[in-house]
Amino acid sequence: MGQFKQLSTFVEVIARGSLSAAARAEGIAPAMIGRRLDALEQRLGIKLLQRTTRKLALTNEGAAFLEDCQRILSELEEAESAVAERSAKARGHLLISAPAGFGRQHVAPLLPSFLAEHRDVSAALNLNDRIVDLIGEGIDVAIRIASLSDSSLVGVKLATNHRVLVGSPSYLKRHGTPLTLADLARHNCLTISNEGSQRGWTFHEHGKNVTLKVAGNMGCNDGEVLLDWALAGKGLAWRSMWEVGREIDAGKLSTVLDQFAAPGNDIYAVFAQRRHLPLRIRAFVDFLRHSYSHAEYWNQCDKSA
Repeated sequence: MGQFKQLSTFVEVIARGSLSAAARAEGIAPAMIGRRLDALEQRLGIKLLQRTTRKLALTNEGAAFLEDCQRILSELEEAESAVAERSAKARGHLLISAPAGFGRQHVAPLLPSFLAEHRDVSAALNLNDRIVDLIGEGIDVAIRIASLSDSSLVGVKLATNHRVLVGSPSYLKRHGTPLTLADLARHNCLTISNEGSQRGWTFHEHGKNVTLKVAGNMGCNDGEVLLDWALAGKGLAWRSMWEVGREIDAGKLSTVLDQFAAPGNDIYAVFAQRRHLPLRIRAFVDFLRHSYSHAEYWNQCDKSA
């Protein structure tokens, strides 16, 4: 316990800029602060601070040690908060955002079970394929299937995911199986289309990711429609495994160009901050992560579809 007190004193002195300011904050004499720092330096065998009557200056070793101390104390605070929250009770209203297709299949069916476990929580599920503004729209947690690029958000990985290029056996029999990425130019590619613009398809070739602009005679902003068209033999579709796994297992769709599959866009829960996260959000994220972690969950989804 004395060691942690020395660490926290060291961090507090640097944060407040002087021994006397740190002593006033704790309500003790500056000499006591000085003795803690002396004991810390003696125990470590290094000089952390250059101290004069006018100012403090970190040594190189002290600057590196400060970062470690801040991390350790932060993790300790989070661990204590987590223990306290486990004995508390989740309550309040939970506003959840999820992509329409994934939310319909893999969030909405789980929500009643979560609420049955947490009876003081209510929830609203917003299914929308656009990227929502969590803070501006008051969203507690958003489910995203993407590579997270917004560093201001905290992401918790819920499950792995990757995309595959699929076509029905009837389509591939009529038009042939593409063997190279260049072959896609002669295939009808069913693409996501939003407000007139079409998304490219990303593959991995020659050690790097490449995004191809593909073309076809049909596009839609709803992935479920693209899946229906692919099943009907209308073309090739680039879809996530959580959408097409059961159709592949049933032989209704076949994957092509697997050797060019790019690293997957995994499934994340994202929220605006980690510290002081309301228990209802933490509990919901843990519930989804636990549900998705079992292979039985995905097998049951396939059988019930």
